Amino acid sequence: MPVVNPGESIVSLPPLVDPAEELSVDEIRRYSRHLIIPDVGVDGQKRLKNAKVLCVGAGGLGSPALMYLAAAGVGTLGIIDFDTVDESNLQRQVIHGQSDIGRAKAESAANSVREINPNVRVVIHNTVLDRENVLEIFSGYDLIVDGTDNFATRYMVNDAAVLLGKPYVWGSIYRFDGQASVFWAEYGPCYRCLYPEPPPPGMVPSCAEGGVLGVLCASIGAIQVTEAIKLIAGIGEPLVGGLQVYDALEMTYRKIRVRKDPNCVLCGPNATQKELLADYEDFCGAVSAEAEQAVVDSTITALELKDWQESGKDFLLVDVREPAEYEIVRIPGSVLIPKGEILSGAALSRLPQDKQIVLHCKSGVRSAEALAALKQAGFSDAVHVQGGVLSWVKQIDPSLPSY
Repeated sequence: MPVVNPGESIVSLPPLVDPAEELSVDEIRRYSRHLIIPDVGVDGQKRLKNAKVLCVGAGGLGSPALMYLAAAGVGTLGIIDFDTVDESNLQRQVIHGQSDIGRAKAESAANSVREINPNVRVVIHNTVLDRENVLEIFSGYDLIVDGTDNFATRYMVNDAAVLLGKPYVWGSIYRFDGQASVFWAEYGPCYRCLYPEPPPPGMVPSCAEGGVLGVLCASIGAIQVTEAIKLIAGIGEPLVGGLQVYDALEMTYRKIRVRKDPNCVLCGPNATQKELLADYEDFCGAVSAEAEQAVVDSTITALELKDWQESGKDFLLVDVREPAEYEIVRIPGSVLIPKGEILSGAALSRLPQDKQIVLHCKSGVRSAEALAALKQAGFSDAVHVQGGVLSWVKQIDPSLPSY
């Protein structure tokens, strides 16, 4: 992890938003404890009133973040979450209550926000955040607070924020440990500078798999809101270029300086990534439960595929990547049918019923998802290639390019 020298300092940042024209008498009463702090004052509170903040996720981190952003007087709060409230959430997701079980989290959270502060304008995005809508949704906000709990969404949030030039406040929790930082490529590192590559699938357990101390969400969520307020009002030293690490068992806070990676593919001087990735689930090696089940006894290796081709076995080799990837490198004899066309059902009529279907992608993730869809559609003997085109290049034809 790149760090700067202890003596290096972070540049002071200008306020993120302009102040609103005025505060009402009711607002002055409500925010009086802010107004008498010299560093915040009327000007800082007006900036909070004029700010538009999006919270990605209304779960463990999103709950305290939304509540305190609302209480602080952020004028517009966006909430994006497509999940529903489950009883197991209530141990830590304090924005929801018993009566909210089964409700959409975004709706439940919005009700709590309005109860905390009716002056706040709430925008509900009850939808899945994906590469098709992330840029449009983010463009309507000044600041992003990231409360996500999976690597695919974290990388997508980072990439969208960098491409739009927006800062975002990141947090992460697991058992008794938490981390927080501010990523703003204009002034410091982005998430990819800290974590250039996601961990191998299964190496880092989720909170659902490993557990989390409920109150840890409040500790890290409060840090995130503090950083958001500092950015909006232009006060203090934000965590741009800093990683705050919290150990609840030892009750210790440790701040690690993080520098901008000059080789970062997204925000470095020679950046090669100019747009969102085609598939973040594939990048992070994540597959659904349906895909995990589909690949059982329906997976072949690149070596087996080569043997099938040489023996004259009758099958159709389908590449489920995107057209741009197909142009970079392809397995001989493959035809391109992007995963989305298979999942939507649009391509099913083009697939032969009288021969076996063999799917492959870049690494095996997308082909596993497509395989699950084919199995459900009745292609019971379909298989996919473990490791995809990367395994083909490595094991069969190293002269082909890799990407």
